[in-house]
Amino acid sequence: MTSAHPHHSAAHVAYSVVQAEILDLDAEILADHTVAVISWLPIAAAPREILDLGCGTGAGTFALLARFPTSRVTAVDSSVEHLHRLHRKACADGVQERVRTIRADLDATEWPDLGTPDLVWASASMHHMAHPDRVLRKVRDVLAPGGLFAVVELAGMPRFLPETAPDDRPGLENRCHAAADDLHAQHMPHRGADWGPMLTAAGFTVEGVRTLAVDIDGASNAAIGRYALGTLRRLRHAVADTLPPEDLAALDRLLDTDSPHSLPHRTDLALRTERTVWAARRN
Repeated sequence: MTSAHPHHSAAHVAYSVVQAEILDLDAEILADHTVAVISWLPIAAAPREILDLGCGTGAGTFALLARFPTSRVTAVDSSVEHLHRLHRKACADGVQERVRTIRADLDATEWPDLGTPDLVWASASMHHMAHPDRVLRKVRDVLAPGGLFAVVELAGMPRFLPETAPDDRPGLENRCHAAADDLHAQHMPHRGADWGPMLTAAGFTVEGVRTLAVDIDGASNAAIGRYALGTLRRLRHAVADTLPPEDLAALDRLLDTDSPHSLPHRTDLALRTERTVWAARRN
């Protein structure tokens, strides 16, 4: 692993820990969908080397290791905390010899040596790139001839509440997301993008596109309450200055874990979102 910058503020580390917990919940709840995405990819022979770009805490890394038992994965992320967490999981699972972690800024002009992977996996990471066209060209450069690039993106942030909830402020979640979308449009303009034309322009042939609907009833999965709580806490942090006071107060009531009306205690939660995957072959 590349060395980390020695100066991390307490706030940064705390935020990274919260984000890591959400990523772990995401991996747990969407595990079957991740397996379905990987199984759909047009791969004739197991890849020898896999590159996981923007790996987070390893949802894709471990799913790929399980699907391809002879493959090795290079996991790349900008967060040293996430990479440490991924490494600890790899050791716990006994697969540390098959995982290499590298800390890198993928928007940087120069990349570290990432090998020559047969498969590059980028799940919920490409929309974070400030220069996605450059990143796509670099992916093409590192891929082995005929290698596959899988881009997986969520269609916006997940929803959890019915549109009629909460009783005192119906439609609250949609209004929160609308406010967040306005902010994200400024800072992450490629969120929700169609990656097909950009992949083609970067020298790939798109061999397939698939969208999977996700709708998981919270009553059947206790982790969804915790996932909703973590996600909406982050959402509150982003939109607190733009919400009307009545909406902010209603949101705070949902986030108050001491209240019997808080998100983890609700029986009407469900995880609803969509994932789209583009499978692109290097020309």
